[in-house]
Amino acid sequence: MASPDLNLLVALDVLLTEGSVARAANRLGLSPSAMSRTLARLREATGDPLLVRAGRGLVATPRAEELRQQAGRVVQDAEALLRPARLLNLSGLARTFTLRTNESFVEEFAPRLVARIEAEAPSVRLRFAPKFDKDVTSLREAAIDLEIGVAGETGPEMRIQALFRDHFIGAVRAGHPFSEGVVTPERYAAGRHISVSRRGREKGPIDEALERLGLQRTVMCMVSGFSATLAMARASDLIASVPERHTEGARAGMHSFPLPVATVEVTISMLWHPRLDADPAQRWLRDCVREVCAASR
Repeated sequence: MASPDLNLLVALDVLLTEGSVARAANRLGLSPSAMSRTLARLREATGDPLLVRAGRGLVATPRAEELRQQAGRVVQDAEALLRPARLLNLSGLARTFTLRTNESFVEEFAPRLVARIEAEAPSVRLRFAPKFDKDVTSLREAAIDLEIGVAGETGPEMRIQALFRDHFIGAVRAGHPFSEGVVTPERYAAGRHISVSRRGREKGPIDEALERLGLQRTVMCMVSGFSATLAMARASDLIASVPERHTEGARAGMHSFPLPVATVEVTISMLWHPRLDADPAQRWLRDCVREVCAASR
């Protein structure tokens, strides 16, 4: 069975509203003969005459009377679907957005992001999901609204926008020997270190940079996050190497120093699925994240 021509809905609505082929033709910018042909198609589609001759005019059949209001509602709903979204009413917005990111981003940026969102949209809630991997399935399936981090392998359709660049520095407890004097590559390598790796890798970019100088550091333990490495360094003589902007607040009271070896800067970005591109609430959320990150520079 062939699908009905949905373009006929507009003509049906106008014909039943006007009750006249001539007036309906004028309203739709058609000739009377073209409107008559459209009425014939509507009669065939509905199996009803719809409008019948009564003297010099036309009157609606009982079936047409039933369809009059229904057709109007359907056309109005269709027009609403095809209009641009209305202006976002933040004061009445009640949604929960899920952001997938690491704990360091949450600790450093989430308090300001929550405060910003609460001031503009008090009924909006944020859910920060742990970042176990870079799987984009959750973005495609709308389980995640926004992902924040270093963009790795992504689907070709994903949208990506850079937020800021970050680089690694060293951090030790107050009063640590490294808080005095210059930390040279040799001095740095001779210390006792904490390594951060979610996948349990024993060596990373810092170790590779040291090896190019013929040096090797001693890693006493490995942890999965920067919060843990800073907590351990704060309570011992161990040396933490952490991203500067991600850990600014968490390093309060500690001594920070530039790493004596060159490491590549990383770009922190936000990723989202194109289906959320034009959604006003999602655009507002992305603006909030971008502005909070920019304000922390």
